[in-house]
Amino acid sequence: MTEKYHIPVLLEESMDALKIHDRGVYVDLTFGGGGHTREILRRGAAEVICFDQDVDAKSNLVDDERITFVQHNFRYLKYFLRYLQKNQVDGVLADLGVSSHEFDEAGRGFSFRFDSPLDMRMNQDGLLTAYDVVNTYSEQQLATILKEYGELKNAKQLSRIIVSARSSSEIKTTAKLADIVAGKIPEFKRASFLAKVFQAIRIEVNDELGALRDVLMQMPEVIKPGGRLVVISYHSLEDRLVKRFMQTGNVAGDLEKDFYGNVIKDFKTIGKIQSPSEEEIAENSRARSAKLRVAERV
Repeated sequence: MTEKYHIPVLLEESMDALKIHDRGVYVDLTFGGGGHTREILRRGAAEVICFDQDVDAKSNLVDDERITFVQHNFRYLKYFLRYLQKNQVDGVLADLGVSSHEFDEAGRGFSFRFDSPLDMRMNQDGLLTAYDVVNTYSEQQLATILKEYGELKNAKQLSRIIVSARSSSEIKTTAKLADIVAGKIPEFKRASFLAKVFQAIRIEVNDELGALRDVLMQMPEVIKPGGRLVVISYHSLEDRLVKRFMQTGNVAGDLEKDFYGNVIKDFKTIGKIQSPSEEEIAENSRARSAKLRVAERV
């Protein structure tokens, strides 16, 4: 069941990067199907604290007293660590993005492959849905998220098309949205184009980049010196934030220096960026765009 829920990406590489030891306490920021967590435990960790805001993920928990599951967004990491009386941990792993389960569950509205209600909430108790974004955001707001989160060059034109279409009838389903925005797109470009549109709306609904910024800036406080931060990202917007943080210590990418001009950094990057092998991509096509970055607390 858990393998169908979400196949862990770059499993061996991410586990090696964490430098797991038998007294270590680790955090899995994106539990999903539990594949990474189970491997951390198999390699002898003393405890894994897991985060996942999607209630469906909880069904993948195994009976192991070394697991603590937190059903909340990972942006609240340091507050829950304080609650659990864990001042600092030995390593943090984040496998960002949407789980295979969320993409494959037709009713969740994450994929244009299904005709389903416009939802896209990772946290099913969240108030904002894709329906709200598509039907209530202004033309300018829509253009902004399509440009910034979907990196679409024709964002203004798309936003006008959406606003015009919804003026006659609400846009309630993924299929209707797809037909409206991709009506004149050649068939061979349709999938990649719709993926960008849906990505933009999904990021807005779940404030994915805001949550990532928040949790990255907590890392100096929650990871022990010598501990590792391991992040798997799937698109340039996520990867850019992770890269900036690991290289400079902040998500803006601005280097801080002391009075003598020495760079002040809480982390040092470890090794080069890693990507899945051709064999892994053949077994799991969703691994294709994955990038793994590693940093160590100094």
